[in-house]
Amino acid sequence: MEGRKRIVGWGVLALWVIVIALAAPLAGKLGDVQRDRAVDYLPASADSTQVAKITEQLPGGDSTDLVLVYHRDGGLTAADRATAAREVAEVAAGHPLTSPPRPVPSQDGTTLLYAVSSTEPGTDEVARDAFVHDVREKVSGEVGGPGALATDASEVYGSLDGPLLYTTVAVVAVLLIVIYRSPFLWLVPLVVAGVADFLSMAVTYTLHQGFDISVSGQSTGVMTILVFGAGTDYALLLVSRYREELRRVPRPYDAMVAALRGCGPAVLASSGTVALGMLCLLAADMNSSRGMGPTAAVGVLCALVAMLTLLPALLVVLGRRVFWPLIPAYGSEPKAARRSLFAAMGSSAGRRPLPVLLAGAAALAALALGVLNLPGTLKQEDSFSSTPESVAAMKTLAAAYPQLGTQPITLIAPDGSSAEVLERVRATEGVSRAERGRSGDGWSEISVVAAHAPQSAGETATIRELRSALGEGVYVGGPSAEQLDMADTSASDQRIVIPLVLVVVLIVLIALLRSLVAPLILVAAVVAVWGAALGIGGLVFEGLFGFEGTDTGLALLSFVFLVALGVDYGIFLMHRMREECLNGLEAGPAALAALRTTGGVIASAGLVLAATFAVLVNMPMVQLAELGFVIAVGVLLDTFLVRTYLVTSASVLLGRRVWWPGPLAKKPVSTARSESERRPVGV
Repeated sequence: MEGRKRIVGWGVLALWVIVIALAAPLAGKLGDVQRDRAVDYLPASADSTQVAKITEQLPGGDSTDLVLVYHRDGGLTAADRATAAREVAEVAAGHPLTSPPRPVPSQDGTTLLYAVSSTEPGTDEVARDAFVHDVREKVSGEVGGPGALATDASEVYGSLDGPLLYTTVAVVAVLLIVIYRSPFLWLVPLVVAGVADFLSMAVTYTLHQGFDISVSGQSTGVMTILVFGAGTDYALLLVSRYREELRRVPRPYDAMVAALRGCGPAVLASSGTVALGMLCLLAADMNSSRGMGPTAAVGVLCALVAMLTLLPALLVVLGRRVFWPLIPAYGSEPKAARRSLFAAMGSSAGRRPLPVLLAGAAALAALALGVLNLPGTLKQEDSFSSTPESVAAMKTLAAAYPQLGTQPITLIAPDGSSAEVLERVRATEGVSRAERGRSGDGWSEISVVAAHAPQSAGETATIRELRSALGEGVYVGGPSAEQLDMADTSASDQRIVIPLVLVVVLIVLIALLRSLVAPLILVAAVVAVWGAALGIGGLVFEGLFGFEGTDTGLALLSFVFLVALGVDYGIFLMHRMREECLNGLEAGPAALAALRTTGGVIASAGLVLAATFAVLVNMPMVQLAELGFVIAVGVLLDTFLVRTYLVTSASVLLGRRVWWPGPLAKKPVSTARSESERRPVGV
């Protein structure tokens, strides 16, 4: 019988080998469909998105716009100007440009700029990057502009995959070694997480091919973090329960079956909640947010499948020896000291639940006030943690041309009304210059130079005025308009997605816990954690990290992740608490027992998840760094403050009412079995 059971484990491993072989060709193609163009991040219905799409259809296709900047602090010399003219002519001779570049000197004589635009690269990112690099090789000055910014951003995102994966694996490996205190055990869940990440890439590529979901560097990076973070959490819960069962059950196969029965429902419910929360992003209008929803859900579900099939098979095949040197012997008792910390925490919450609850809530509210200190909207040139050449060029231009827009605003108007539109644009306040460009397929392009610096309040007012004055049928786009649309759409998405996430999560919790009060407590707790984590970000982003703005999508994405992941841990705790109540304990003692028995593994899981998201803080994109910081801090607050003290103290205060209106709210307490006599249940 035992031999047949081991064959089952080997059979599962063989099945996974087949899955990996089938996924390999697909996973390798994910990088080919990853896109980080503006249109891949823009709101689906925004003016700037329509401009980006229509310009791709104009003669020559999408244009790559650059600004060549020549600067000398003491003033440009005649030789500098001659060099600039010669180099620009060399660029024009080597590439077809939409118009001859003209020099625009600054009033103080220190700077000279040339606007260069070419349709040669089209929409091909590789061709665009090659064009930008070729121009940089020919030019001794700085090369900036939208095309150069896009190339620098693409290179940064392209460089994330390796460092992000290696750093994440290293962080998880160190934490698992510390948690398990075994030279072998840590490697098993890490390998399984790696397989899950590989599978998630294949599934994401398949979804892209079948449903055209947006795949960006941001979404694939977050997917990797989720696979390793959430996957390792599920592994910690399963291994912890498996270790318990090995002390009670003589054969590893039977112990694993018991472990899966015990913690499987909670893991399934928690992962399903996370996936559903992520899928709520499909309701967002922002392309980048909407694409991240299914990508993140795929990561969580692939991690779940791997941890509930491949991990158990490996552990069963390896047997008890994988735990060496702390092998759980059959019939042995675990060391109670390992849970003394959470027993003490639970005791403090149990003795004085009301003061603990009020103090914790006050602390979260105080931290949330830091939101008022969040820096303003993140500008495009401030989105890099370092300073690439394109950003340096933009800063040079901003200093040398304070009263001139150095980044064009692009208008698309119907051919029949383009002349009238051009006159109205030139008469609009805040417009310095406007020229008609390409025409084709019923549309005409108008290039507008504002009288204000890019993304300044003056330029923003000019863009809004143009849209208001020109009305429907004329689209206003360009880099600054794109940033404006992202900010407006993020605010709109928050009003739609945040309530949707709350409703979905609440429904799942009500169905799982068969209560209304307990789910409301968990949802209120995770919302409070989100506010506090954002508040801490407001206190440190500018002063400590030097971030000069806040990404427009930070509030929405951090909310979705923190609510989904925070409820994840709440399910683990409440599921165990419910099982304790079913075994006869009152809600208060059941909450303390649940904290004592699950506190250690939940704390370990929280540390791993927070550490994996903290990896993003070291990434060279401010958007990722801010998102990683807020989620990491939120997970730590949720793990060590909310779950340990606030949820526990609230449960003690409410007693059986925490399960209202379910049957447990009225169930009389059974004294037939003492706590020491009960078999371990739940997570």
